[in-house]
Amino acid sequence: MCDTLVAIEGGRVLFAKNSDRDPNEAQVLEWHPRRHAAAGARLRCTHVEIAQARETHAVLLSRPFWMWGAEIGTNEHGVTIGNEAVFTRQPYAVTGLTGMDLLRLALERAATARDAVETIGVLLETHGQGGGCGHEDRAFTYHNSFLVADPRGAFVVETAGRRWQAQAVTRAAAISNGLTLPGIAAESSPLETFVSACRARRALTLAAAQRATSVADLFAALRSHGDSPTPRYRLLNGAMSAPCMHAGGLVASSQTTASWVAELTPTRIRHWVTGTAAPCTSLFKPVDLHTPLDIGAPTDRADDHSLWWRHERLHRLVLRDPSLLTLYTADRDALEARWLAAPPPPPAAFAEADHHLTTWLSRVRAASPGDTRPRFVRRYWRLRNSRSSLT
Repeated sequence: MCDTLVAIEGGRVLFAKNSDRDPNEAQVLEWHPRRHAAAGARLRCTHVEIAQARETHAVLLSRPFWMWGAEIGTNEHGVTIGNEAVFTRQPYAVTGLTGMDLLRLALERAATARDAVETIGVLLETHGQGGGCGHEDRAFTYHNSFLVADPRGAFVVETAGRRWQAQAVTRAAAISNGLTLPGIAAESSPLETFVSACRARRALTLAAAQRATSVADLFAALRSHGDSPTPRYRLLNGAMSAPCMHAGGLVASSQTTASWVAELTPTRIRHWVTGTAAPCTSLFKPVDLHTPLDIGAPTDRADDHSLWWRHERLHRLVLRDPSLLTLYTADRDALEARWLAAPPPPPAAFAEADHHLTTWLSRVRAASPGDTRPRFVRRYWRLRNSRSSLT
């Protein structure tokens, strides 16, 4: 489950996405340079092999650690894409390109948002979409929608099997696990669409996109728990009814595992990422396509070497009692405001962020948090902590 939104405002395109996956499914930030391939070269994607392009663009990706494809990404031309799972009446193929593969392929091969839309469409018609997309349940599969942006505009792309439809964005748009475009919305599968709570989330993100005038507005949109300052858990699907998603449902469960905001203009492109789970507990940091960083290569096992898992120690403590956020969010918000006014080089920002993470974790640990969550949520997270060996 995911949420992606875009606002076209004041000669710029503002883009934001929360990637919602299984709680231990760490995401990797990866930088790939422009590459040239030999004629006839083949490319192995997550499940299938296809012909490689002779030249690929430089890309920055946020990728589930076990996939070839990516949930969020950008390229050297400012094309920036987020994808969503959608559930349709069309049959699900046993194998094919995943939505994440389609996203990465479009970034590697297209220099404009419009070309990226066409790239997704041609690849979809040629190879189809399919194969397992889940981490805990590798057989879990779905179809996909996309929000494709560049400094000149944006498009919504929705699919059902090999069918696809695109629509240009005029002022604002949001996608949240449900089909919305008139020509394809009838393909929606009602049960999964209902369980995903996508309509409630899209109402929140679309409203946020319509009023957004700044990058800070998009940070707030991705941190939203709806009409509550803290997550509201339901037995069916945990806290899936708001953009800042928290896992814990008995039937469906998903956790925001990475967040990304972009400001795209013809003369300036800026990207901000958490590189960590749960934006309500995280810090947005500046990144640059041409400045690779070593922030570790996480898997689904806890480690102290990757930023993603170092932050999980803080995140999972704060989850126990969200009032603990008040111990450090004023510092975090002030730091983000300073960086928005004058972004530091990414290496300096990530180093400063690591220093603050250590300080904030010490504060939260010293508070000796209890656990205010419902019993079924506590049980859910005990199992995930055990599986990841997080102690």
